[in-house]
Amino acid sequence: MSNKVYRIGQIVPSSNVTMETEIPALLRSRETIAPERFTFHSSRMRMKKVTKEELEAMDAQSLKCAQELSDARVDVMGYACLVAIMSMGRGYHCVSETNLHEETVKNDAPAPVVTSAGALINGLKVLGAKKVAVITPYMKRLTEMVVDYIEHQGFEVVDYIALEIPDNLEVAAQNPKNLLDIYKRLNLEGVDVIVASACVQMPSLEAIDAIEKESGIPVTSAAVCTTYEMLKKLGLDTKVPMGGALLSGKY
Repeated sequence: MSNKVYRIGQIVPSSNVTMETEIPALLRSRETIAPERFTFHSSRMRMKKVTKEELEAMDAQSLKCAQELSDARVDVMGYACLVAIMSMGRGYHCVSETNLHEETVKNDAPAPVVTSAGALINGLKVLGAKKVAVITPYMKRLTEMVVDYIEHQGFEVVDYIALEIPDNLEVAAQNPKNLLDIYKRLNLEGVDVIVASACVQMPSLEAIDAIEKESGIPVTSAAVCTTYEMLKKLGLDTKVPMGGALLSGKY
């Protein structure tokens, strides 16, 4: 049993206020059943409106953030904006993760890198997903890019809901319990995984387990998948006592 303290680095949009609450909540929950402890450290990229133009400009700042976090010798680094990666083109999470990791190597502080986009794809694979339904807060055009990205990775998106909220702080202000009603508008025929929030800014933790229980379908989110992938990169047990199918130990 190890009581090691791990430093979790997050590359965060300047207007994101959810990733720094949901990932710590999941890992604090894990601390109740495992000895490892975690501290959290962030570097921010400017972004206020969730548009392709702002997302592209924001992504260009990510390398500087990786440099800053590697100065703190973090043990793992997470890029906390799914749509920024997915709007840059199919498979871009692989490019981003490689480039960010190279920045840590150049700074003599090599750290594994997780993007929330890549984590969602990997999480769906772990769950054995083939057909999924997705909820996003994005405008329809950006949501269509997310759907195309997911499908290009080998999944069928049976249905999706785009809440069309352009202001990133408004996205964070959404009540996660509203998802209990929103998901019922999805066509769930044949769906084997529900993505309750394909956005690390839209809160969903309070709703995930309830949706799973009510629907009988495994449920995950970008934040849950990112936490799972971070634990994997650290070589730690990935099961925690909350957070839907991926982290429940049932699947």
